Amino acid sequence: MVNINMLSSRTRSLVYLLELMTGIVESVKMIGTQIATDQVVPFQLGSLGVRGRVVRLNDATSTLTTNSRYPKAVSYLLSETMALTALFASALKYKGMFSTQIRGSGPINLLIANATSEGELRAYAKYDESILSKKLTKQEGLFPNLIGSGHMAFTVDQGPGTERYQGITELSGTSLSDSATSYFRDSEQLETAIISALADTKSDTKRKQAVVAVMMIQRLPIEGIEINDAEDAWREATLLLNTITPNELLNLSISEEQLLTNTYHECDVTIFSPKSQKFACRCSRERVSRTLSSFSREEIESMKVDGVVTVTCEFCKNDYSFSSVDLDLIFG
Repeated sequence: MVNINMLSSRTRSLVYLLELMTGIVESVKMIGTQIATDQVVPFQLGSLGVRGRVVRLNDATSTLTTNSRYPKAVSYLLSETMALTALFASALKYKGMFSTQIRGSGPINLLIANATSEGELRAYAKYDESILSKKLTKQEGLFPNLIGSGHMAFTVDQGPGTERYQGITELSGTSLSDSATSYFRDSEQLETAIISALADTKSDTKRKQAVVAVMMIQRLPIEGIEINDAEDAWREATLLLNTITPNELLNLSISEEQLLTNTYHECDVTIFSPKSQKFACRCSRERVSRTLSSFSREEIESMKVDGVVTVTCEFCKNDYSFSSVDLDLIFG
């Protein structure tokens, strides 16, 4: 280490300037790390025979967590649904729409999230506000208390002329991630482990954390390895996964690469190119017009308020208004 007191005044100034510039560079690196959210990062653990993905969402959830659109509990569960949808959709090779739909018997009776093959996300929820406020006073888990019993469905829709794929599982465990894990284990016969974390969006005003983060690992067949050894490898992978704290999973100053190498530093980690995610609604005036045309003119006329039919998109809350002249064009 250089003793700065032994240097000339000019040299000390240069050293100070270099230190200052180094600090600026490090700050820029940190900022760059913090804004690298809204992406899915695939990875593989070669020595354990495991593949996985980690997703952190921030801006993509803004329509769910800002402007008090949803109560906090609803936005939490809907953000997790969106993150799980992004995670699962990114693992598939398809062209079209991947959807997650959760129906329950509780005050939050519907959660829906869509992901296109281009990484465009949207989501919305239906809930009974009067019952929800009563349920929130109970000290039960957020998931079983507010959603209740029901099912989780996954759908892949690749458009007209193609067969839709759908998988369904009962809601179970104490979180949406638990239900998704059960689906892969029971329906797909694929050993899966998932962890998730949600940030307090109100307290984290400087966005030092992602709004929601989910990480999944899945067991792959390993050729030429004894069954007992394969079981040990999977056990090690899940044990290490569960050492990750919610803060580490959400912390934007820890990159996905750092998170994975810190957790699985002896497991031959390979990290693949991330896939960007963003909020984007597919609604348009043309789509709404086509939907209106599927009803009779009389039915649509009965929906008029002050001489106008207004249709609101549940995903983005955009309003589309249609006057009598507009309806004449739709119905010819």
